[in-house]
Amino acid sequence: MKRTALVAGTAVAALAATVLWSFSVGRFPVSPADVLRALLASVGGGESGLAPNVEALVLQVRAPRLVAALAVGAALAAAGAAYQNLFKNPLVSPDILGVSAGCALGAGLAILFALPIVAVQGLAFAGGLAAVALVVAVGAWVRGRDPILTLILTGVVVGSLFGAGIALVKYVADPYNQLPAITFWLLGSFGGALPGDLAVAVPVILAGLVPLVLLRWRIDLLALSEDEARSLGLDVSKLRLGVIVCATLVTAAAVALAGVIGWVGLVIPHAARLLVGARFARVLPLSLVLGAAFMLAVDTLCRTVAATEIPPGVATAFVGTPVFIVLLAATFRR
Repeated sequence: MKRTALVAGTAVAALAATVLWSFSVGRFPVSPADVLRALLASVGGGESGLAPNVEALVLQVRAPRLVAALAVGAALAAAGAAYQNLFKNPLVSPDILGVSAGCALGAGLAILFALPIVAVQGLAFAGGLAAVALVVAVGAWVRGRDPILTLILTGVVVGSLFGAGIALVKYVADPYNQLPAITFWLLGSFGGALPGDLAVAVPVILAGLVPLVLLRWRIDLLALSEDEARSLGLDVSKLRLGVIVCATLVTAAAVALAGVIGWVGLVIPHAARLLVGARFARVLPLSLVLGAAFMLAVDTLCRTVAATEIPPGVATAFVGTPVFIVLLAATFRR
């Protein structure tokens, strides 16, 4: 218990430090003291005493991007932890049921037909939900002996189908305008996050995260065999469907907001399990904090280490691969 409290406290402190660091660095550096003054004045409604351009940089330029990175990181990490516990497989990621492919196809179609950015995000979200709904419907129709394996295999098939749709959209897209826009969207970005986007995406993410957090003790029982869970009075089918719905909501909202960003939902739950053990009730809260801090740190590096901004989807792959190998080695050596 003391170890868990220590890990949790350290993670929260690291998250707070990452937030302050991210606010401070960039093409136009701002001192941590000025960042705190701007934030406190914004919350309290008083005057910060800062130059208007500095206050605008902190509150209007960097704050929406930070909130987007924090929300997406927490969402993907929580969805990954939930799916890994549900499917009893540590190699499962949030896009196992095809949600990312569905989002990508929806966004690609919106860009192909030159729809506004609101429609791009809306169709991306709808595409992710449609992909998972198709997986669940096909899985229920097939009625395999192992429902978990049936869902995984169906997710692979549906993901491949939507992936073919993405390839077709890219093939017929205008190579000078639409194709680059689709490609850039698929690589992910927080640069275009606006307060209006956050006002839509963040409540959806919270609507999926809150039930997962409140039911984490029950979800823990899904790691048992189905017969053992039923003997404890658990309605396995309903809880399993609830986890899928919540994890799909947060993943679809995250992808619709920032594009396809991989590895967060795979690596972060592994790190959390290594720190606090395999119990989902402990892994989920820590995954939320670590995922938010990791995503924010990666995005901050993406916009500061080079003259041109690096897409976070690329950066998470470069960072996530060696980190995942180290985590696997540490896990197997325990």
